[in-house]
Amino acid sequence: MTVVPVSNEASPLAPHWLSLPQDQSRLEPKLWAEDVERGTDGVLRIDGVSVADLAAEYGTPLFVMSERDFRSRAATFRDAFDDAFRDLCGGVDVFYAGKSFLCTEVAHWVREEGLGLDTCSGGELAVALRAGMPGSRLGLHGNNKSAAEITRAIDADLGRIVVDSLQEVALVGDLAVQRGRRANVMLRLTPGVHASTHEFIATAHEDQKFGLSLTTEQGPGQAAGEDASPAARAVADALAHPGINLLGVHCHIGSQIFESEGFELAAQRLLGFLAEVRDRHGVELAELDLGGGYGIAYTEEDEPRPAAEIARAMASVVGSTCRELGLQVPRISIEPGRAIVGPTTFTLYTAGTTKTVRVDAAANGSEELQDTSVTHPRRYVSVDGGMSDNARPVLYGADYSAVLASRTPEAAPVLSRVVGKHCESGDIVVRDVYLPEDTGAGDLLAVPGTGAYCWVLSSNYNYLTRPPVVAVADGRARLIVRGETEEDLFRRDVEREPASHDPASPTPEPGAPRTA
Repeated sequence: MTVVPVSNEASPLAPHWLSLPQDQSRLEPKLWAEDVERGTDGVLRIDGVSVADLAAEYGTPLFVMSERDFRSRAATFRDAFDDAFRDLCGGVDVFYAGKSFLCTEVAHWVREEGLGLDTCSGGELAVALRAGMPGSRLGLHGNNKSAAEITRAIDADLGRIVVDSLQEVALVGDLAVQRGRRANVMLRLTPGVHASTHEFIATAHEDQKFGLSLTTEQGPGQAAGEDASPAARAVADALAHPGINLLGVHCHIGSQIFESEGFELAAQRLLGFLAEVRDRHGVELAELDLGGGYGIAYTEEDEPRPAAEIARAMASVVGSTCRELGLQVPRISIEPGRAIVGPTTFTLYTAGTTKTVRVDAAANGSEELQDTSVTHPRRYVSVDGGMSDNARPVLYGADYSAVLASRTPEAAPVLSRVVGKHCESGDIVVRDVYLPEDTGAGDLLAVPGTGAYCWVLSSNYNYLTRPPVVAVADGRARLIVRGETEEDLFRRDVEREPASHDPASPTPEPGAPRTA
């Protein structure tokens, strides 16, 4: 067997998009918050704060967030879409998608930047209300909302409850009547758009749990061509219900999407549906929510589109479609989450065990190398977190990047796999990345782009405690979510009551049969 040594050549085990770094000190700008840089000592800094100091004070794993970057990205979406749609409908309402990352402090930032906040559970709604978000700037999503969640939304006079099914139209309306209110409702529709993303986060095709289909249903005794789509029935039911103020319709085609065609097609189909509602009911619904799902860069391969470019493309389609249909342009709203919070944050880990394995390139899926007598090295670098703080690689096969964060990288780059400490072989944080060959125990690694769907999906698997979240602004770091302790884990355990013991009763010998 031929063994290929570590060298400065690209590994045949690497994916096609991963390039061999020419300068390991360089940070790819699109992956990081705007205030992250590498100091002259090689240590990463965020707004001037050293990651070595953060690790020393807060420990690792640690989510490190740039407050300035979050506010900047929120303002960019707000301003870009307002500019693009101002002449069409007076501007756009931007609702930050709280499911991507939410805590009380972040809800404060959302409120202060003038955005609305989209929630999808009673818990997320509670966080928003705790932060002082006005009900008029809140939305509530969910395919299976409880009566308690809906009642809370009605009592808080939410700006919108996004209804997801025919049953929910009646439930929301009836609960509103019971409270002496009219609920502000949008109907979530399924436009039948197949977005280019992972199947688990594509949400506008027919065969999934969300939304009301635009597809006509034909059943026994029904006239051919009669429109009986769930969406059409939901509109009729909502307009007729005294407890519902029907604002408009909503769609969300998926998440982590780079191409514009899906968004544009969804807009066209929903505007066409609004025209049908006008023709059938004599009502022009006033609002159209086109959802979110805009992609960000997790690796060098990803090329996210600027917010202004997305806004102009969508405005062009909405404007032209409304003109064709003779439809007044509805008030547009969008729901970016990942695109705002994702790049603001990196996760800081401490490396531990490392090892190098030899991998057969052919068995690894390389079509170019079929000689199974040749093996190539892959370096495994274990860190002190893993799938409990970032479940996306396990859930979606998501790719990430990583850099040595605590010193200047000097050794030759070697193809590496950053893995967690959980008792699962699939516990992979970064599947493929070039790291210095001497990366070892005690080094700090930073994984960018972890602001969205990492902390919120975190768990206590293997009884690991969930990490803290630190926000950095004006050269100062502060906790916005404290890390869990083992006492936090024990607090939910129900302790067994002390067994009553009669001193006169003999204690059975170990292994002796017990009697009733």
